[in-house]
Amino acid sequence: MPKKQKNFKGKSTSTTSKQTGKKQVKQESDFYYKHKSTIWTIVVLIILTIFFIVNNTRKIPDDGPYPPNFNIPNSTEKSTLP
Repeated sequence: MPKKQKNFKGKSTSTTSKQTGKKQVKQESDFYYKHKSTIWTIVVLIILTIFFIVNNTRKIPDDGPYPPNFNIPNSTEKSTLP
């Protein structure tokens, strides 16, 4: 038995009905919204680069004295550790 096809008549949308009170908001520039992820990626990379440069240009502290009872291992001696 063939199925009946239903015709769907939804609400028709026209441009003149009930839009007189609504104001369309126009955005002058969509640049930020289009390039948002690119801008934040560049900002993060710049910050990481600054941290990298600052970290690697600081003065390295001088070596201090060894703690008491510290034995410097000699490369010619065998290690006693298992």
